[in-house]
Amino acid sequence: MEERRVKVFVYGTLRAGEANHDLLHGHEHLGTTMTESAFELVDLGAYPAMVPGGGTAVVGELYAVDVATLTALDYLEGHPEFYRRVPIRLATGDVAHAYLLPASEVRGKPRISSGDWTAR
Repeated sequence: MEERRVKVFVYGTLRAGEANHDLLHGHEHLGTTMTESAFELVDLGAYPAMVPGGGTAVVGELYAVDVATLTALDYLEGHPEFYRRVPIRLATGDVAHAYLLPASEVRGKPRISSGDWTAR
């Protein structure tokens, strides 16, 4: 029986070359992509936050992960107490899970207008 795979969109420290990318090592990289223009990307210092309700397309990478890795990602991101893992729509029309913060958690923090954490 084939193990269930979940598509996860990552936009910050889980991207290739970033501090937490090791959690995705060995998982299928489905490409670099972006979200629909419905978010804001916020700089929280050591990591970013994607917030719903903006007008920015956020740049990131798409991975197919197993349930055990999804659980590890949930732990890293503090889901559901801090970040919340929710389904989002990508610019391609595909749906993937992503970790979002509510706008109330990022008041007064600088926005990354490019939508790309690695180009900040």
